[in-house]
Amino acid sequence: MTRTQKRPRPQPDPKFLHEASRQKPQQITSNERREQEDSLGLGRWMSPLAAPPHSPIISVPAPTHHCAITLFTSIYPPFSAAASPATWTAHRSLPLPLSVRCCRRSSPSDMEGASGPSLFPLHRCKTLHLVRHGQGIHNVEGDKNYKAYMNPDYFDAQLTPLGWQQVDNLRKHVQACGLSKKIDLVITSPLLRTLQTAVGVFGGEAYTDRLDVLPLMVANAGNSAHAAISSVDSPPVVAVELCREHLGVHPCDKRRCITDYQFLFPGVDFSLIESDEDVLWKADVRETKQELADRGLKFLNWLWTRKEKEIAVVTHSGFLFHTLASFGGDCHPLVKTEICRHFANCELRSMVIVDKSNLGSDPSATNFPGKIPHGPDHPSDITENNVEGKSSKNEQP
Repeated sequence: MTRTQKRPRPQPDPKFLHEASRQKPQQITSNERREQEDSLGLGRWMSPLAAPPHSPIISVPAPTHHCAITLFTSIYPPFSAAASPATWTAHRSLPLPLSVRCCRRSSPSDMEGASGPSLFPLHRCKTLHLVRHGQGIHNVEGDKNYKAYMNPDYFDAQLTPLGWQQVDNLRKHVQACGLSKKIDLVITSPLLRTLQTAVGVFGGEAYTDRLDVLPLMVANAGNSAHAAISSVDSPPVVAVELCREHLGVHPCDKRRCITDYQFLFPGVDFSLIESDEDVLWKADVRETKQELADRGLKFLNWLWTRKEKEIAVVTHSGFLFHTLASFGGDCHPLVKTEICRHFANCELRSMVIVDKSNLGSDPSATNFPGKIPHGPDHPSDITENNVEGKSSKNEQP
């Protein structure tokens, strides 16, 4: 063969092509994928900018105008052949360089090997003590048969005698563990059973007639046969509509007029509720689960406008479940389960919400700036020489 002649290109075996076409694409591990990213130079701009992905806490999503997008992928198309076309479209709509927070998709095996702890500034955290109300009259039959919640006799259901016993047990617990002295604020849903639970657990002792102090609850409120409860030595109790139970259809979830509540609970603050009558509950329209979850997130975002750092929230099972189900996706599956499982009557769980998006502006109450007095820091040997020099001068006659 002469130099000017081209060597014929070998033709592939048709039998080999047929066998190769029947083979499945090779699967690569997450470690191999990250190695490919590094070789392509993608690690520079795809590194996680958000907080560590396996944090054992819940974090509040920022409002829409502050919200940072989280992308659960590690390779920007077209390098990721495994990504779906819908994912490609979403990625191509983003400008470069990325102005979003990116994190790698986590598998259960990744989570099991995670280090676990995460650090956040204390002044960007709030501690929530979440409480479901004690047993109500609607729970007795409703827990056995869901259709029983349609009974009109359960309108704005009050606590049962067992429910009051549960309240007393929880009250003893929060006092014994010192929690009653730490709470800055109590937020409660404005329904009879939650109001009774809130003042029963976090209120003062039995009320004695005083002209200068209002009782949190009058005697026999809601036919409870319970003594009046004092507001002395108790945190402020504020009623908020956002943390109400699933709205609509069920009579037990409809509230009475605020003027009625103000007579029964004189020491509770109802000023944040705009309408005297219940305009949110509809007899023929049930709030969807997504609407309830959205309302729960709005409630948590509202909590960031409060200056208090340790807050008790007395609310309902449905509200808690659907709100907390929005969190825990960046945690170990067992932690996710711990966050989202249903609450029992009068159960209390303490959790932390974290401001990851720099929404809060309150300064820390415990941080210390250091370097006081101000000035340059001298090496220790210079300081020692200065001290020795001054001493020798003082020793001269």
